[in-house]
Amino acid sequence: MKFTPPDCQNCLSRKSSLLGCCNGSEVEELSTSKTSCLYKKGQVIFFEGAKPTGLYCVNTGKIKVSKMGSEGKEQVIRLAKPGDVIGYRALMADSSFSASAVALDDAVVCFIPKSQFQNLISHNMNLSNGLIKLLSKALGEAEDRIVQMACKPVRERLAEALLLLQKTYETDKEEQEQKDKFTISISRDDLASIVATAKETTIRLLSDFKDENIIAAKGSSITILDPDKLFEICHLYD
Repeated sequence: MKFTPPDCQNCLSRKSSLLGCCNGSEVEELSTSKTSCLYKKGQVIFFEGAKPTGLYCVNTGKIKVSKMGSEGKEQVIRLAKPGDVIGYRALMADSSFSASAVALDDAVVCFIPKSQFQNLISHNMNLSNGLIKLLSKALGEAEDRIVQMACKPVRERLAEALLLLQKTYETDKEEQEQKDKFTISISRDDLASIVATAKETTIRLLSDFKDENIIAAKGSSITILDPDKLFEICHLYD
């Protein structure tokens, strides 16, 4: 199938992203300077340890940002959806990527060269303020995750991870039409990496949730049947 790069002027994902505050001429410049790539499921967008040369913006698909531990165990530290930008922290800090970004399913990701992004920041105050807010939010989420890992049992962390997946990837249409029937396809390895536990533990707890009619599962697909119960479980120790 022929790949058609997304057009910035008509990009619905851009409108909900950090770049949504760009004006007409800035969007035109983005269109001419950015490149777009189609990544197949499992393909790496950028590698941990590499130096950033620009900003990545997710047009379609699901992305995981993960870090490898000292024993070679993967830890998913962030999930990205259409409209999200990734790689911005390393770009602004002028440091190497502290994690890798990998496509969870087929995804289209746009790349904006560093010089172009820096030019946008220097001329667009709304964009600069938006970036500061994004960095602040990421810091707050990282602090919350540290507390979660230290204080919550695995069952509670799994419930929270399932709700995070729903919050991140549920579309407005799905939310309106079938609020309590969110379904996502995710490998048990990836889910275990989000929860920071062993794959076997994740499978066992998912089986428990299935027996309790909280979820339905078939193959790699998970359907959330009772989000209220998941919310209750993940806040058990709050």
